[in-house]
Amino acid sequence: MLTSLIGFYIASTLQPILPINLEDNIQSLQIIEQASLNIHKLDFHNLLSASPIPIKKDTFVSPVIEAKSSVAIDNQTGEVLFEKNGNARRQIASITKLMTATIILEENNLQDIVTISNTASNTNGSQMFLRVNEQITVEDLLYGVLINSANDAAEALAEHNAGSIKKFVEKMNNKASELGLLNTRFQNPIGFDHRYNYSSAIDVAKLARYAYQKSFVQEAATIQELEVMSVDKQYTHDLETTNELLGSYLNIKGLKTGKTELAGLCHVSVAENDEGNDIITVVLGSPDRFRESKVLIDWIFRAYIW
Repeated sequence: MLTSLIGFYIASTLQPILPINLEDNIQSLQIIEQASLNIHKLDFHNLLSASPIPIKKDTFVSPVIEAKSSVAIDNQTGEVLFEKNGNARRQIASITKLMTATIILEENNLQDIVTISNTASNTNGSQMFLRVNEQITVEDLLYGVLINSANDAAEALAEHNAGSIKKFVEKMNNKASELGLLNTRFQNPIGFDHRYNYSSAIDVAKLARYAYQKSFVQEAATIQELEVMSVDKQYTHDLETTNELLGSYLNIKGLKTGKTELAGLCHVSVAENDEGNDIITVVLGSPDRFRESKVLIDWIFRAYIW
């Protein structure tokens, strides 16, 4: 390809210019030589700076994953390493909160103070037990969302950011379009089952890869227990991770769980091998989300070389 490019450059350079003396000939040759050097430099620079693409060993047969949809990607390149019904639209439960956290981190200051509304305090499902009129920082609410998967925290952050859930959901869908999540639509910031709150394993992996670039997400995703307090220190909230893979024999660096009646058991994880290569795995509608995530992670790191 390099030779062809040089040849094309030579042809396009010499065709309209017919040197009529030695000086012009020398100048033309210098131009061609410099172009050749530039092409070589560009090519080698790209080769050196590009992340290595994992290569699968021929001897490894794909694992049996019973989840309705599943995918594994290389975190550095986005290369798909395993896929089962990757583009099928499914409910994703609290994995939805990755988008909620992403928008808050991009638009709000961590030290902003949020006043908890009656609606947020009485949100159904998983909670960090926020009180009506309690004041607490955006940072501590984000910990509640990412560690404890707290529905009341997600509701409070959405209200604080956009003034209403409807307006916040519009932001979520706009962000999904911006990220190219073609099989994703949001209806609420929590992940409650709804016909218009869905995604796919491929889109979840893309969202997770984007969200995980944020240092706060990287930090929060590894915390197993944390105590946060209201601004006036009157209320204390004990947060405990919903991710049972943290602290396992695998080097798990996050990321998010989800569980509802329609979504089933869901999990998106970030894992790293001994050489520092990290992957993102997704299982949606799994009979055992943590066991199947382990199986998939272990298989990827044995079946691929970087």
